[in-house]
Amino acid sequence: MDRWSEARANSWWAETPWICGFNFLPSSAVNFIEMWHRETFDPATIERELGWAGKIGFNAFRINLHYLVWKHDRDGLLERLDWIMGIADNVGIATVPCLFDDCGFGGFEPVYGLQPQPIPDVHNSRAVASPGRALVGQRSELDQLEAYVRDLTATFRRDQRILFLDLYNEPGNRMIFKASGSDVYEPDFSSASLDLMRASFDWARSEDPIYPLTVAAWETPKPGSENLPYQSDADRVALALSDIITFHAYWDTEHVSKFIDHLEPLARPMLCTEWMARPVGSRIGDQLGLFKSRKVGCFQWGLVQGRTQTFLPWPADLVAAHGGAADRSVWFHDLLTPSGAPYQTSETELVTELVSAS
Repeated sequence: MDRWSEARANSWWAETPWICGFNFLPSSAVNFIEMWHRETFDPATIERELGWAGKIGFNAFRINLHYLVWKHDRDGLLERLDWIMGIADNVGIATVPCLFDDCGFGGFEPVYGLQPQPIPDVHNSRAVASPGRALVGQRSELDQLEAYVRDLTATFRRDQRILFLDLYNEPGNRMIFKASGSDVYEPDFSSASLDLMRASFDWARSEDPIYPLTVAAWETPKPGSENLPYQSDADRVALALSDIITFHAYWDTEHVSKFIDHLEPLARPMLCTEWMARPVGSRIGDQLGLFKSRKVGCFQWGLVQGRTQTFLPWPADLVAAHGGAADRSVWFHDLLTPSGAPYQTSETELVTELVSAS
């Protein structure tokens, strides 16, 4: 199967309402292994929190799977994914599954089983990559990685609850978050992540899904950089292979507008699959209207304050590199308290207003 033509991609977009979504981990899960693992899967919390999202007006959510859960409990993972998509569909929310992820911010390789408690005061302290940074480059694992992509795609290839399939989150991201600050950030765009991304497009396309495939461009420049955004090897490959254009943008409104300008000539549907980090100027009140006016779908990071601790800031050096300050009096991500109350009522009201007017 070939990449979708511009005509097919834009025809799909013309039949799709403006997408206003969120990235989801239930508040009871410290990472995606804990979310999907048979012993810690929490249907009551998931149903409650997706219900809150539906009442606000969100119409899509992006959710990472984990390769190790599939490897050890394939039937259970597929059953739980089908259930979650059903719960979401019942409240008007489409699903965007994400298969691979290089963001192992906790700094350790993923282990299937019960997960450790969060490290106090550290943003996303137990985040683990999928399949894991070490496994990405192991040739002995390649057949199983292929089987995973083909199985997930084939099982749900005609499922209209899926908006699109995100094959790989931030390939090459090797950041580690620590209480004392982040490790020096040296993204690894070696052949391992790029080869897995390319192969994933081939494997998924061979199963002929009805929905588009994508990987987001995510390497954005510092403010004031003269370089155009999304020019790493990973981003160039992602943009060239994706049926629809997706990107990440944790920046102020001026920079996000420029990123949209830069990507617009690609003439395909455009969605920002990660954004919203208040202390760096990525705020709902400032940018949600921009996304809608430019006809760009968007998925903010986080829904309910919980065990990921993503309401806390990134390490101070990383926040500063994005033009902000690590002010702990301001929530970094997330929208709702554990009781379902909005962190800022004006934010949820704007989501409701803009989605209802679509």
